[in-house]
Amino acid sequence: QVQLVESGGGLVQAGGSLRLSCAASGGTFGNYPMGWFRQSPGKEREFVCAISWDGGSKYCADSVRGRFTISRDNAQNTLYLQMNSLKPQDTAMYYCTRTQGEIAMTPFGQGTQVIVSS
Repeated sequence: QVQLVESGGGLVQAGGSLRLSCAASGGTFGNYPMGWFRQSPGKEREFVCAISWDGGSKYCADSVRGRFTISRDNAQNTLYLQMNSLKPQDTAMYYCTRTQGEIAMTPFGQGTQVIVSS
């Protein structure tokens, strides 16, 4: 069973950037599509971006498209989320997981907190 640990969150001003990482261990990370989800206080968890097992196909939700980029390094068993032009509404806990389309296929871990100040 693969273990996923998110990192890279923090406090940033609006317009700034952050790069999130998701380190995988204990499984075959490179065999599966992966994705990022987020949950803001008082809101349901929502899909952010997903990437195919080989990185050849990727897409993001309308709310972040053009600002966020998902990528992966299968040799390093790591998933990334580059977040640019951050907005206060991007403030949330961010989680990585295996995905099928926009559906999470594994339990969510601890996540990494992103706070965007205005």
